[in-house]
Amino acid sequence: MQEVNIIARDLMEFLDKSPVNFYAARTVASRLDLAGYTRLDPAQAWDIKPGGKYYVVKNDSAVFAVNVADAAPSAGFRIIAAHSDSPTFRIKPHPEMVSDGGVVKLNVEVYGGPIMYTWFDRPLSIAGRVVLRSEDPLRPRVELVKFDRPLLTIPHLAIHFNRQVNEGNRLSAQKDLLPVIAIVKEQAEAKGMLIRLVAEALGCKVDDILDFDLSLYDTTPACLVGMNDEFVTSGRLDDLSMVHAALTALTESDGDCGQTRVMAIFDNEETGSGTKQGAASPVLANMLRRIVESLGGSLEDFDRSIANSFMVSADNAHAFHPNYGEKYDPTNHPVPGGGPVIKINARCKYMTDADSSGVFRAICERAGVPCQTFVNHSDVPGGSTLGNILTSQMDLRGVDMGNALWAMHSVRETASALDQAYTVKAFKEFFK
Repeated sequence: MQEVNIIARDLMEFLDKSPVNFYAARTVASRLDLAGYTRLDPAQAWDIKPGGKYYVVKNDSAVFAVNVADAAPSAGFRIIAAHSDSPTFRIKPHPEMVSDGGVVKLNVEVYGGPIMYTWFDRPLSIAGRVVLRSEDPLRPRVELVKFDRPLLTIPHLAIHFNRQVNEGNRLSAQKDLLPVIAIVKEQAEAKGMLIRLVAEALGCKVDDILDFDLSLYDTTPACLVGMNDEFVTSGRLDDLSMVHAALTALTESDGDCGQTRVMAIFDNEETGSGTKQGAASPVLANMLRRIVESLGGSLEDFDRSIANSFMVSADNAHAFHPNYGEKYDPTNHPVPGGGPVIKINARCKYMTDADSSGVFRAICERAGVPCQTFVNHSDVPGGSTLGNILTSQMDLRGVDMGNALWAMHSVRETASALDQAYTVKAFKEFFK
């Protein structure tokens, strides 16, 4: 149990340092730096060496790392893919809106598919990327900003004004979900309030700020709950728990497994992956092809390497909820603490088939880790994830899996601490 506790607390530290996708990518990159990985510039020529450790950052929000094998370029890749983004609220340009009494609220829009009412009455703050002027207009300066103190809250309407609130409460993202940030005496004080706040935090001039990608996050730290600390509860477990497991396995894997180890942390999975840093783009295929070519391989070597490869698409699954058993498939519903979950869908929403499921089961057996299966209730359609989307770029064998969560896409999700340790162990076996 000591190892489980160590992994769970490391996960919580990782989550607290990663309030939004940009900080998740920075946290991953800093851990890769500590593990001896060299950052590559996509705009420069690469000098890849057998046995070398390298990574690339895309859009400040996606990270792709490789531990190059000593074998021939066509030996293939062992890939674990996950994503850095989670459902939240993005702040719109010119966001300040003044209400009666000088109350200032911010204009935001929904990112992904959050359970919106879980964001009410929470201590919230702001984090993300800020783009600043530079001497080259095509290469602006980029800074990250994170406010550690609570700055906002989204107050719920009192039950006295909506007696039916507990019978169902349809929400308007434009009306009901706007966070409050301040009270001002004069309406003119509100104009540019957010930009001034960001400029002060960065120590720059207001006029230096060209634009921003800023989002809300819950400031409540991750924590353990349960009589025996069985559960981890936090925001962004989907999918940062899988990012943490993949990163831990990669940086703690030694020696040469005969194939190049790859960790691919994409962005924008929650909005369909259709961006230059998403799984629907050629970003990973391009990187792997460049590695093969830098090692002296040909296009045919690259095609052979893909044919020899296997990918674990790591995105979380739904844990059986003790209050809603009727929502789940009667024979394929994973439980917290039961091990990593293989995700299966007859409509091919997941990339899993019998072949890839068998591969992952064998990996778990070798690692001494139990595994489970998730199949949707036949009356409930399921969503897709990274695996199927990525196969539009590379015809990989692979499996979709994840850890079982409660309240997926809530502002705070819950997972088993034991499952995180199980998955780290299984990923290490995959990279062995």
